[in-house]
Amino acid sequence: MARRARNRAESNDRRFVNRRQARSQPFVERWQLIIHGRMQGVGFRGTCSRRALDLGLRGWVRNCRDGSVEVQVEGLPHSIAELRAWCEQGPPGARVKQVLPVQLPVTGDDWFEVRF
Repeated sequence: MARRARNRAESNDRRFVNRRQARSQPFVERWQLIIHGRMQGVGFRGTCSRRALDLGLRGWVRNCRDGSVEVQVEGLPHSIAELRAWCEQGPPGARVKQVLPVQLPVTGDDWFEVRF
C-alpha cells in the first residue's frame, strides 16, 4: 500500500508545474554600436558608461583609432534601444553623424567598463 502525503498541497506541488516555478530568464541581447562623428574630448565614454549602468546594461565602451567610439552592450532589448537612442545624441558638445548597430552573440558579461 502506497503512503499518502500528509498534505495534498505538497503532493500537488511536486506533481504539477507551477507558474511561479516556470519563470524563465529574461531575454538578453548583445549589440555592438559604432558611433561616428565628433565625440573625442566631450566625455562621451564616461557619460555612456554611467548611462549604461543606470539602465542595468553590461559591456564596455572605448575610443577607436579612427576617432569613432565602439560600444558593446548586453542586456534587455528595451534598455539597449534606450542606450542607442542616447548614443545618437551623445553628451553636450558631441556631434554624432551615424550609429552603426551589429548584433553579436551573448557573452554573459556582468559589468560595464570604459576601455582604453
